Amino acid sequence: MSEQTLMAGKVVVVTGAGGGIGRDIALALAKSGARVVVNDIGASVSGEGNDAGPAQKVVDEIKALGGEAVANTDSVSDSRSGARIVTSALDSFGRIDGVVNNAGILRDRFFHKMSDDEFDAVIKVHLYGSYYVSRAAATHFKEQNSGVFVHMTSTSGLIGNFGQANYSAAKLGLAALSKSIALDMQKFNVRSNCIAPFAWSRMIGSIPTETDAEKARVERIKQMTPAKIAPLAVALCSDASQDTNGQIFAVRNNEIFLISQPRPVRSVHRSEGWTPESVLSHALPAMKANYFGLDRSGDVFTWDPV
Repeated sequence: MSEQTLMAGKVVVVTGAGGGIGRDIALALAKSGARVVVNDIGASVSGEGNDAGPAQKVVDEIKALGGEAVANTDSVSDSRSGARIVTSALDSFGRIDGVVNNAGILRDRFFHKMSDDEFDAVIKVHLYGSYYVSRAAATHFKEQNSGVFVHMTSTSGLIGNFGQANYSAAKLGLAALSKSIALDMQKFNVRSNCIAPFAWSRMIGSIPTETDAEKARVERIKQMTPAKIAPLAVALCSDASQDTNGQIFAVRNNEIFLISQPRPVRSVHRSEGWTPESVLSHALPAMKANYFGLDRSGDVFTWDPV
């Protein structure tokens, strides 16, 4: 199957596609034959502002390559505007076959300093935004008995990171949302998967770099261009990956990872039941050897990408 025909006839919405990872996914989808709704409100990394330019610029790039695309500047963080993103696909191209939930903002702050607004704003865009757009598309996917979701999660949520309780909570919640969509909609031939991308972007650029080790890690991340994420995203959107559903992947330069999902590690049993004292004297000591450390993403991915 050639690159131009892999997504032929398909219509895909990509949120947050005015730059970075979203832009490269939108371009790659178009090169593979898809018609693309390029959604971006043109805001700053923290979510302020509104500029129609970035989305239209990507549309112009796609058209210059001979593809078809339309710009949309609705926000994902509101139910009605999220639904308008899906309507834009239907109005422009008559159908919708895929949604790539990529839109996001950052408001990094250590937890003991985080405000309600900083927590709420990030949850609204990443988790609620993915829900709103996915829910609007789900009705059409059910009716046509086909459709695919690709959600951008993060190792900040899957593993952990400093100063990102809002972002981490949203991204781990998004992995659960994706799994639930996969379970609920598999009978309608609808698939839902996640990608945790490692790529240099405006959002990564806002990560605090207070130590030499953190600065060195950011320099390594700069080598990982957003274009590295696009091939997996396109593959997951295609009909050729119909047997891939409810999975979590990560992409780190030229590496693709399948990420584990929570399962029981060890159990202890006491026939007479438990008391707080026996939990402390038996259960916790028995399981302590299998405790997970307070790792951050950078503690797990410690080797340089190639």
